[in-house]
Amino acid sequence: MNIAIDIMGGDFAPRATVLGAILAKKELPPHVKLILIGDETQIIPLLDEFKVASSQFEIIHTTEVIGMGEHPTKAFSQKPKSTIGIGFQLLKEGKVDAFASNGNTGAMLVGSMYTVKTIAGVIRPCITSILPKESGGVGLLLDVGTNADCKPDVLYQFGVLGSLCAEYVYGMKKPRVGLLNIGEEPEKGNLVTQAAHNLMKDSKDFNFVGNVEGRDLFEDKADVIVCDGFTGNVVLKEAEAFYTMLRKRKLIDSYFERFNYELYGGTPVLGINANVIIGHGISNEIAVKNMLKLANDVAEARLHEKIKQAFQ
Repeated sequence: MNIAIDIMGGDFAPRATVLGAILAKKELPPHVKLILIGDETQIIPLLDEFKVASSQFEIIHTTEVIGMGEHPTKAFSQKPKSTIGIGFQLLKEGKVDAFASNGNTGAMLVGSMYTVKTIAGVIRPCITSILPKESGGVGLLLDVGTNADCKPDVLYQFGVLGSLCAEYVYGMKKPRVGLLNIGEEPEKGNLVTQAAHNLMKDSKDFNFVGNVEGRDLFEDKADVIVCDGFTGNVVLKEAEAFYTMLRKRKLIDSYFERFNYELYGGTPVLGINANVIIGHGISNEIAVKNMLKLANDVAEARLHEKIKQAFQ
C-alpha cells in the first residue's frame, strides 16, 4: 500500500505534515509506505530533528507549491511539478493507492476532476463531514461544500455515495439515509428537496428513511444525511463554531470533544476514479496523522472500485 502526502500543503507545513507522517508511520500497518512530496531540503532536517531515518519514507523532491490563495484551475495547469500536481500524476499512473493534502482545496478538486476524472455515471463528486452522534458512533453529512446548487438527481446520487462510504469505510451495515429538510413530511421543503424525496422514497440503491430536520443531525435517526453543498457547509461551519466557543469558555464535555476536526483528519472525495483525501488547511500533526490513517482505510476498502461497481 502506497500513500502519498503533500508535505508543503497547509498553514503549518512542512513541520506539521512531516511530524504527522512520522506519527502515522508508527500506527499504520508495516506494509504501508508513505511517500512525502515536497522540498527535500526542508523535509530531511525535520526528520533529523525528530531522530527519524529518512529511509522510512520515500521522498519526492519539488519546490513548487500551489498556494492557498491561488486560482485552483490556473495554478494546477501552470504548475504540473507542484506537490499537488505530482500527487495526482502518481495517482493517474497507478504508483500510489491514495493521495492526501491539506493544501489548496480547489486545486485538489480540480486535480480530482481533470486528472483521475469522475467515475462514469456520477454527475457530481462530493465531500463529506463526520457528525458525532450523542448516543455514540458517527454519521456522515454530504455534500459539505463542493456543490452549492444541486438538482434532485444529484442529491439522489449523494445518497448512493454516502451509503457506500458509510458501509465500506466506517463499517455501518445497511446505513440509513436521510434527506435534510425543514420538516419530516414528504411534501415539506423547497421544490428540489420535494423532488429528491420522490426519487429517494422507492430507492433500491440505499436504505432511505425519509426527511430529517436540523435538530436530528446529531441524533440516531440516520447514518447518512444528504443535502446540497451550500447547506452542508453552513452546518459544518456552525458545528465548528460551537466547538470553538466551548473551548474558549473552557467548557469541557466528552461528547463535544468529538467535534474536534483533528480526530478525523479529512474527507475522501467521493465519485472519482482514485482515493483522494482532503484535509483542513489548519491541520496540526494529529490531524495529519489521522488524515493518513483515513487514506489507508479508504484505500483498503477499495472505495472507488465499490462506487464504480454501483454505477455500472
